[in-house]
Amino acid sequence: MGESSVRVAVDADMPGVREVASHFEILDDWAGMPDFLDAERAFGSLVVGEVDGRIVGFGGVLRRGQVSHLGDLYVLPEHQSSGIGRTILSRLLPSDTPRVTFASDDSRALGLYIRQGMRPVCPLLYLTGSPSEASLPRGFQARGTVDGPRADSGEPPGIREAVMLDGRVSGGDRAGSLSWYAGLPGVTLHVTGGGYAFARMIDEDLEVGPVGGDTPQDCADAVFAAAGAHPGADEVQVAVPGVHPLLPRLLEAGWEIDDLDTFMTTEPGLVRLDRYLPHPDLG
Repeated sequence: MGESSVRVAVDADMPGVREVASHFEILDDWAGMPDFLDAERAFGSLVVGEVDGRIVGFGGVLRRGQVSHLGDLYVLPEHQSSGIGRTILSRLLPSDTPRVTFASDDSRALGLYIRQGMRPVCPLLYLTGSPSEASLPRGFQARGTVDGPRADSGEPPGIREAVMLDGRVSGGDRAGSLSWYAGLPGVTLHVTGGGYAFARMIDEDLEVGPVGGDTPQDCADAVFAAAGAHPGADEVQVAVPGVHPLLPRLLEAGWEIDDLDTFMTTEPGLVRLDRYLPHPDLG
């Protein structure tokens, strides 16, 4: 291997970062808009690994309060097991603050995260279902929803309520990144009593998350309010922690598991996994 270095990304690095991201097909749902890599630079940190001046890997973190959510760690195959990924991770994650990630089934990544102090807590399952009433669990009753045009202040309607609710269940405040996400094309925000849900149309499908609530039922209500507001979607996608009470209800209603990761954290009680459904890319 040639001369390598690891450093914080700058504007000129982004074409190389997106080239690596494209190799792993992680930007397919973000075409034609600011993407989660932009969010990591704005509301966290993005670090690149170079070999002989070429970017061969990167890692990204989003912060919410003191929590560091590791969203990405990718190294091109020919440079894996070279130490670049480990060095990127050490630059990204402070050792004295809480850390969270969604780990794939790559045994090398799992070992790396465990050595960083994180422990597996539960599976994170990626489910798809229909927005039709027939797919709603029995006993569901929709409540009012807050969305619509922006207020005079320019902020999305309901964002303050959503930020407050999210901070109580996700582990920390992230007003900046949530406001950024709510302002993207195709994104709607739904506030339902004690719950909130962000939703984004991706072609003909609806991605719901992050979602949270004061109770597991508030969280569930917000999911279905968001789904019910988009009856024309072909399918609804949501990430559900394995310990969330909503999971068996969705499966009984006919939703299907498409994929899964492992939720890992340094502090198991940090995120209220019975009241929170993360966004796959934003945490």
